Amino acid sequence: MQDFSTYNQFAEEKLGVTFKDITLLVTAFTHRSYLNEHKKSVKEHNERLEFLGDAVLELVVTEYLYLNHSEPEGILTNWRSALVRTESISAAAAKFEFEPLLRLSRGEKQGTPRARAQILANSYEAVVGALYLDQGYEAAKQFIEKSVLSTFATILETGSWMDPKSHLQEAVQSKEGFTPVYRVLDEQGPDHEKIFRVGVFVDNKLIGEGVGPSKQAGQQQAAEVALKKYKLTKR
Repeated sequence: MQDFSTYNQFAEEKLGVTFKDITLLVTAFTHRSYLNEHKKSVKEHNERLEFLGDAVLELVVTEYLYLNHSEPEGILTNWRSALVRTESISAAAAKFEFEPLLRLSRGEKQGTPRARAQILANSYEAVVGALYLDQGYEAAKQFIEKSVLSTFATILETGSWMDPKSHLQEAVQSKEGFTPVYRVLDEQGPDHEKIFRVGVFVDNKLIGEGVGPSKQAGQQQAAEVALKKYKLTKR
């Protein structure tokens, strides 16, 4: 019989519950790649739990925003997107020390930081799914509240819920009265694989550049670069 004591301890210390079926939690940490290397001893990976947890997460966050804020639907949707996006939930998973419990193949353990962030985000949703099945909605809700909804004040304060273009425009207009202007600086590649280099200008001064497979993607990256510089210089 396998020893799942580490997962039991994690559930009690980090999630505040005692699992009736600890294999649900173990499965929540099991990546598809691990299953491929342990086909005889492991029968399920976490993607089905992730599917369930994604729905529970979105419901809890939507319920919280609806009950506590009276803003229009568009703003509530943007706030929800900021709370449940990969970066937010992978950060929550890292804060709650998910990483040592991940069951990954040898190859996935050597993956890029971006790949690891996605794996952490997926495992977060899977853990929410496991909590929901084993402990019920309220237990899943409490975990989401302390791990994700607790960051909402910071998201509002920093304006990170806005896309970079909207955020930059608001910051520049409030401080200088100008509207950022985007211009294509360069295009490279054939028509079906073009790469656009885009600059964003304030009062005819270049404050950021970005590249992307479309003008829109280049604009977003340029805005993101400009926003970081702008925050540093306008403190």
